Amino acid sequence: MSAEPVASQSSRALVIAIVAGESSGDALGAPLMRALRVELSPRKVSFVGVGGPAMEGEGLRSLFPLSDIAVMGFSAVIARLPLILRRIRDTAALILATKPDALVIIDSPDFTHRVARRVRAKLPDLPVIDYVSPSVWAWRPGRARAMRTYVDHVLALLPFEPEAHRRLGGPRCTYVGHPLSQRLDDFEPSADEERARATSPPTLLVLPGSRRMEIERLLPVFGETIARLNALRPIRPVLPVVKGLEAQILAHTSRWMVTPEIVTGEAAKLSAFRRARAALAASGTVTLELALAGVPMVAAYKVGGLEFLILRNLVTAPFVLLPNLVLGEPAVPELIQHACTCEALTSALLALLDETVERRTQLAALARVRSRVRVSGANPAEKAARVVIDELS
Repeated sequence: MSAEPVASQSSRALVIAIVAGESSGDALGAPLMRALRVELSPRKVSFVGVGGPAMEGEGLRSLFPLSDIAVMGFSAVIARLPLILRRIRDTAALILATKPDALVIIDSPDFTHRVARRVRAKLPDLPVIDYVSPSVWAWRPGRARAMRTYVDHVLALLPFEPEAHRRLGGPRCTYVGHPLSQRLDDFEPSADEERARATSPPTLLVLPGSRRMEIERLLPVFGETIARLNALRPIRPVLPVVKGLEAQILAHTSRWMVTPEIVTGEAAKLSAFRRARAALAASGTVTLELALAGVPMVAAYKVGGLEFLILRNLVTAPFVLLPNLVLGEPAVPELIQHACTCEALTSALLALLDETVERRTQLAALARVRSRVRVSGANPAEKAARVVIDELS
């Protein structure tokens, strides 16, 4: 008599709510949805929630377009705040009405965590999994302990994050791997590309970021640096451009004393990475890509004056760059805010262009980053799916 309800329960179709807040979350959500279908087969699974084109391609009917909530910067968030708050309520209401078997929130904590808290208040037994840990190790560490009230498990992209959550009293946390760990071959130079790294003049990557405000703040000082560096040591600057930012980049670089070669598209970008001698980059995920490609770099960043004052009092991490955080040491120069000057950038880059102690030391450190980011066995989406299924159980 008791076996029949169990069989019925195990064959019942599953519904999983999945909520992303921007394009990077959409890129993580789609392969997770695919992996869940494979891992749960032959059991049926459907999805409800919020996502972008990639997740919609996997069968999600998004409650609203991501453009409603995917905004950056204090002023942009404030201007869109009434709509964002309404979308938080709408998303929570959809999940509460659906009563899914689990909720997966992906990155964008200012949006997704507010949804999760509302849902947990009404559905306290619903498993909640957070895919991408907030930067609790960098600022506002108290968030880790607070997350335990509405998150059951964190899926980490960076290898040091499980220990950070343990130390800070956060939820259970499993390192599933960074998506870039599945693309190591894309960054591996061929023999010809390795030889190209040694040619003269050397290729210097210029990577000013992918957001318009980053570009506005960094490109002027990057242009001065390229001019000064070229006067001391001839270089071949190459600037990969993100789609949609070509006009802004060209408006700036057309005034530079040394005009960089502009390349567009992912294939051209990866080719440039595999041939580059060194890089001048904005802080961000691109520094991890450079580390995986074995390209020594100098990284810089600038924010607005008010934002800097706020962050200076909130940030607790000893480093800003992902390679340095992975290693727990300042392997890559970080020239942030007032330290981001033409003189400092030029000096740091000069030390990386020839066979110097600085170059050899950083190359060895980047090889350790690659080793630590590498995951064996299943890919990150498959590992993430297995944790979600464990939580369902």
